[in-house]
Amino acid sequence: MREWNYENEQWTKLPGYLKHLPLFTQHYDLFSRITRFLWSLILKNWFYTFYIRLEVKGGSFNDLYRDHKKLIIISNHASHLDAVSIAGAIPRSHWMDLYMAAAKDYFFTNPLFTFFSQHCLGAIPIDRKDRKGEAVQLIITLLTQLDRIWLIIFPEGTRSKDGKIHDFKRGISIFAEKTKTPILFLYIDGNSRLWPKGAIFAKPGKLTIHIGPIQQPTSIGEVQKNYLAWVKTIDPSVLPDDMTEENDVAPEELTSLEEFENDEDFNDTK
Repeated sequence: MREWNYENEQWTKLPGYLKHLPLFTQHYDLFSRITRFLWSLILKNWFYTFYIRLEVKGGSFNDLYRDHKKLIIISNHASHLDAVSIAGAIPRSHWMDLYMAAAKDYFFTNPLFTFFSQHCLGAIPIDRKDRKGEAVQLIITLLTQLDRIWLIIFPEGTRSKDGKIHDFKRGISIFAEKTKTPILFLYIDGNSRLWPKGAIFAKPGKLTIHIGPIQQPTSIGEVQKNYLAWVKTIDPSVLPDDMTEENDVAPEELTSLEEFENDEDFNDTK
């Protein structure tokens, strides 16, 4: 893998909110590493130890990290706890390879949010008004060029108001199929109870992250069908009201990258 030249024209013309991303080779300065380590202490050693009890069931992230250099990680999305809970469950030694797709107009709105998103979350800014497909190409570039990357994407796009799982946005399958990246299923149990949409902050309690099967790249309909079938074995109450064994919910398929790039639903990642 070629080294990235930080003085070349492409680098110097990158927007400031993108310059924390190692587009062609892993590069983090000492400040970024120290900041993320301190954040991991707060998250793992305090918040998810004394305030919220975090439990992982169904597998080992260490085993997954050993066997899979690249994964698209998907989960249900009903709380602001979701992204940090997944990060809190993953060993801190793997954090430098962990990224999250995040709405630029939410996670990069002010200096404090931007600092947190860049150095603590490894956030990839998604411009929800982008009509040129730049966010799509950026994610595909990262999945293709990096030696290791675990990318968190919430396929529902926005947080669920009722705690149920809603239709997946179109994109997970495009990323997986274009880059030959498998998809890891996670289910977060307790997120909507502890910090529902609209609440100011999370309540103390117990949160469980279930590690599920790995889905090979396939259509979005198959991804959602298989994900819901797995979640049904854990908590059937969060399935869509109109889902039955004979009539599984399957979102409309996309047939091309160009069609996906013009899909205004994709960038609703808040």
